[in-house]
Amino acid sequence: MLLVTGITGHSGEFFLQELIKNKYEGPIRCIIRDNSNTSLIDNSGLNIEKVIGNLEDQEFMNEVMTGVDTVVHIASIFYSVNLMRAAVKNHVRRAVLVHTTGIYSKYKSASEEYKAIEQNLESLIKESSSNIGLIYLRPTMIYGNINDRNMIIFIKMVDRLRLFPIINQGKNTLQPVNGRDLGKAYYQVLKSSNIMHGDYILSGESPISMKDLFRLISQILDKKITFISVPLVLGVFVAKILKVCTLGKIDYIEKVQRMGEDRSFSHQCATDDFGYKPMSLSEGLKIEIEDYLKKVQ
Repeated sequence: MLLVTGITGHSGEFFLQELIKNKYEGPIRCIIRDNSNTSLIDNSGLNIEKVIGNLEDQEFMNEVMTGVDTVVHIASIFYSVNLMRAAVKNHVRRAVLVHTTGIYSKYKSASEEYKAIEQNLESLIKESSSNIGLIYLRPTMIYGNINDRNMIIFIKMVDRLRLFPIINQGKNTLQPVNGRDLGKAYYQVLKSSNIMHGDYILSGESPISMKDLFRLISQILDKKITFISVPLVLGVFVAKILKVCTLGKIDYIEKVQRMGEDRSFSHQCATDDFGYKPMSLSEGLKIEIEDYLKKVQ
């Protein structure tokens, strides 16, 4: 039995499409919310059992893990400890956890909590003397859908602003990854039954500077923009004021801080071990911008 969390989310939906395309034959149990859109699941033609529940509920997690051999956890790193407690208790053979490259950030606000979670997981496995195979998959900044929380903000800004603010001249690099490539990667790892342990970065094809990213978006949108460089200190200060004025509802502090550091990482290990090969950024952006333009027109 395969257990999947987050299958109706951004990269989770692309993973489901891979399962459908490859006609996955085994039984699948999916944990969903009561308000999740399950139309793709319902029309998948796969052997899928839908279970409504709360990933924060340890008793529920223990029950839903019964009979499970492999877990693909896409929902959120913040549920990983509960999930792994249940997996260890039920003698699950292999757990694939989709975590984040945010753990490598030099900013404690961005990385400290992630590190603590993974330390808890390692302690849990060690203390239980479990033989469970634990695989971490670490996407970089995810894009590829007009409902993503990252690239679509940049696209809207480039579309609407002629004077464009960038932090520290936009020299920092990043390596966005398309959700479609993540869906394929999750499936590749699932089918690579010989991979029982590992820590894999899933990044885009190649690094790009923040300034060049905005230029690429402007070219695809056919919009002319003029850049205004903003010191990182000033950007963080403005983000803090915005957070205070909105009573914490708008909090871009971490996002602004991380715009001042490089976020590009090699995915060579994933390529070597299970054939990961992401699409080019220009190809992926054209798909997302095309969807964006259809929505706004």
